[in-house]
Amino acid sequence: MRFFLGLSINILFLLSLSFNTQAAEQESSALSQDTTDSTTKKTAYIADDLFIFMHSGAGKQYRLLGSINSGSQITLISNVKNNYQKIIDDKGRTGWVESKFIQSSPSLRTIIAELNAQLASKDEQNDLLDTELLTIKDQINVLIKDKTDLALQLTNTNKQLASAQAKLQQQNSAIKKQWFYNGAVVLGIGLILGLLLPRLAVRRRSSMDSWQ
Repeated sequence: MRFFLGLSINILFLLSLSFNTQAAEQESSALSQDTTDSTTKKTAYIADDLFIFMHSGAGKQYRLLGSINSGSQITLISNVKNNYQKIIDDKGRTGWVESKFIQSSPSLRTIIAELNAQLASKDEQNDLLDTELLTIKDQINVLIKDKTDLALQLTNTNKQLASAQAKLQQQNSAIKKQWFYNGAVVLGIGLILGLLLPRLAVRRRSSMDSWQ
């Protein structure tokens, strides 16, 4: 029983070794083919599928290196071989994918994501504009209030000025009347003195003559 178990293990080991050797030879062959390519690196995109697998060589028989999401941006680094093309994915990994999943234009998912990003940016800009508009409206309201207050102050000032001018005119009229009254009094006194003084002088002379 142990003999058969050991024999089975040896057979599995030999099969595994043979498979690994074949895979290594295929990868080595693929790498040697890659060195003959002189394709200029180009930007491309993965088509709108759920995800695709990336292999170490140009075929499904090569080792899997992982999966790539749809819409991912990639860089082409070889021509098409066996319907596969060598790429560098958005994570920096190098491998082969089926060329039917590669397209030169961005995928619909990528376009939608970009449009959503642009829409979000526009929404942010609209929010900023709305905020600025509210700020400007507040400033306008403040300016309108200030204008109303200044107009009220101007009206009050004009009223005070008119009242002061009326008082000044009244005072000027009173002063003029007072000066006129004072002048009349002085003139009256002057007239009286002008009439009395000569008579007094004549009487004084008459009395002095009588004493002599």
